[in-house]
Amino acid sequence: MSIRIYGNRELKTLPGLETRPTPARVRQAVFNIWQGSIADCRWLDLCGGSGAMGAEALCREAQMAIAIERASAACDIIEQNWQKVASASQTIRVIRGDVLDRLIDLAGQTFDRIYFDPPYAGGLYQPILAEIDRLQLLAPLGEIAVEHSPDPQLSILPASLPTLELCLHKVYGNTAISFYRSTIEV
Repeated sequence: MSIRIYGNRELKTLPGLETRPTPARVRQAVFNIWQGSIADCRWLDLCGGSGAMGAEALCREAQMAIAIERASAACDIIEQNWQKVASASQTIRVIRGDVLDRLIDLAGQTFDRIYFDPPYAGGLYQPILAEIDRLQLLAPLGEIAVEHSPDPQLSILPASLPTLELCLHKVYGNTAISFYRSTIEV
């Protein structure tokens, strides 16, 4: 199975339902909202799946992309997809493991853009956002896009955290995206 991203580039995806690639319409909407801020950014892709969002960021000249994904087969696909689109000057890294356990590996780093797309009913939204906040992984002026179900019973998101505030919410059919920004002063 495959999908197409920016520049008509083809990416591999996993067969079956283990991962759920972000729909093309949603990917395009996120990058339209973030246009002008991807080039030279530090990108973090949480619950990376096929790596499509990180690949899109790399195609738009992100400086680096890091993914955390628990499924070994998905990690292999992300690595293949990112190697296909990354230039020699871009840094890519795929971390295999549970996102909540592996975020600590990124302590001391900051990211300009974070894309977080967990299983909708997995109960990960609050603990992961709280850990991102605690570790201060989001750079000042940075933003997080959180993909979730538009059904609030499936996806309970906090309105704010100590250094994060909800700034935008969009619905695209069966997919919603909530954007958080850093409240840390530059």
